[in-house]
Amino acid sequence: MSEDDGNWRLLRPANEQAQQLFDLFLPLVSPLADGQTTSVIGQLGQSLDGRIATVSGHSRFINGDDGIVHLHRIRALSDAVVVGAGTAVADNPQLTVRRTSGDNPVRVVIDRRRRVPASHHLFTDNAAPTLRLIAGDYQPGPKPRLQELTSVLEVPCLGHNQQPVCPAQILAVLADFGLHKIFIEGGGVTVSAFLHAQLLDRLHVMVAPMIIGSGRPAFTLPEIDQLDDALRPRATMVNLGSDMLFALEFNVNHGGP
Repeated sequence: MSEDDGNWRLLRPANEQAQQLFDLFLPLVSPLADGQTTSVIGQLGQSLDGRIATVSGHSRFINGDDGIVHLHRIRALSDAVVVGAGTAVADNPQLTVRRTSGDNPVRVVIDRRRRVPASHHLFTDNAAPTLRLIAGDYQPGPKPRLQELTSVLEVPCLGHNQQPVCPAQILAVLADFGLHKIFIEGGGVTVSAFLHAQLLDRLHVMVAPMIIGSGRPAFTLPEIDQLDDALRPRATMVNLGSDMLFALEFNVNHGGP
């Protein structure tokens, strides 16, 4: 694989699986189109019956080893990885790149009421720049160099407690920090919010051969009465070891032509 003038191409014929992976990651490594401000990918790992965790919140691990490596690859190709407070509290994630090569993305936690304990990895390991989005009105202006941060930076931008979180506002704030390739890693409520707001360019759903039976659903979206109203994105299926990856594409315009 080589890059010429910003365009990646295979140097030699590839087998079917290699070609699938190339096609899968090509949009993530390609530069943004002229005028495009942001590219957003979401991911969820779920059971066959659409659960991402048990009723108690236990989710380590639904997906197999290849699925976890895939997750780390997306992190490595992103400017920022975003999680909601519920996922940060329950999983105490590191959100770093450890299972493949690449730089750590900036870590972003949506934590309006400062629910995530100060003892969690995001706030103590100093492994990557970390932004904590909290309640308050956003103030544009000069920004610190993220790679020079020595502590978590709190960014008021989520409005006030009675207001719903606005995914579009979050993307605008991250772009103001120079973060344009955004990975919405979880959990289900956060991914669903960006999906409902029609702000996901891509969504990778990794399905494990597991039946949980009850628990937390992958998606929380408004009810529909007719299947004609269901989302039917373009889908590509790729085998990832024990998991089946559904790579979904949506038509989103983030300021592009």
